[in-house]
Amino acid sequence: MQAFSKPAETSPSLTLAHTHYENFPVASLLLPSHLRHAVTVIYQFAREADDIADEGDATEAARLHALQAYEDELLLMQAYIQPSKPLFIALQHVVKTHKLDVQLLLDLINAFKQDVVKTRYATFDEVLDYCRRSANPVGRLMLQLYGSDTPQHRVWSDQICSALQLINFYQDIAPDLQKHGAVGRIYLCQDEMQAAGISEQDLHQQRLDATWEIFFLHNVMRAEDLLLAGKPLGRALPGRIGFELRMMIAGGERILHKLKSCRGDIYHHRPILKAYDWLLILLKALFKQ
Repeated sequence: MQAFSKPAETSPSLTLAHTHYENFPVASLLLPSHLRHAVTVIYQFAREADDIADEGDATEAARLHALQAYEDELLLMQAYIQPSKPLFIALQHVVKTHKLDVQLLLDLINAFKQDVVKTRYATFDEVLDYCRRSANPVGRLMLQLYGSDTPQHRVWSDQICSALQLINFYQDIAPDLQKHGAVGRIYLCQDEMQAAGISEQDLHQQRLDATWEIFFLHNVMRAEDLLLAGKPLGRALPGRIGFELRMMIAGGERILHKLKSCRGDIYHHRPILKAYDWLLILLKALFKQ
């Protein structure tokens, strides 16, 4: 759930969420066949929109204009008017067939727009608000597809999705510093960095000392607490759906283990899931651990 990972595009040598729109079960073989088309269409929408926000060398104004065009198509769907673009015609069919909430798709666009213009986060509440729009909608859409959209399931799903989004942030500290040109993108909270005595220059200079390690582990363990809070959803959902989600959770836990083991040196020890890790993930998912 974003925090769901993308198993169809992830090999054992890649990180949990490595390419394009992250944490999405792209028509996984574990999914019931009647849901694969719907998931593929939603993924295509999310991936294209995410690429607009992050890929290539378009100007900020051009990116926002393109994302606004996506939002306009969604608003047509929300008003029960047929969109003009083929992707959105297919998406409208998926939304109608599975009774999906278009607002969740609008939330994703809102988050992608934010990525274009916002590169710093003052507080952890700001980061969680971003997760609410960039990650949590994916989990809620999947619950609606599964027919498992209950209040408790939404709470657990949001916790899992936000946690996996945070994990992505912490494993991608170095590459995020290269985004937006010289400005870079930093998802670590500015107030917490200041309180810990850590500057942006320290990140660029790859500071590695006890202060940074403590600060980094604080962030990692906070994400771990959030993931564990949502973990019951993996046992609550039945069959292949529950198994796939347990795979996602176990993958997140394995990345967390590697993040803690690197002792803050995320610059030289970015987590990689290898064959042995995938075996552990599979076993944990099978035995509902």
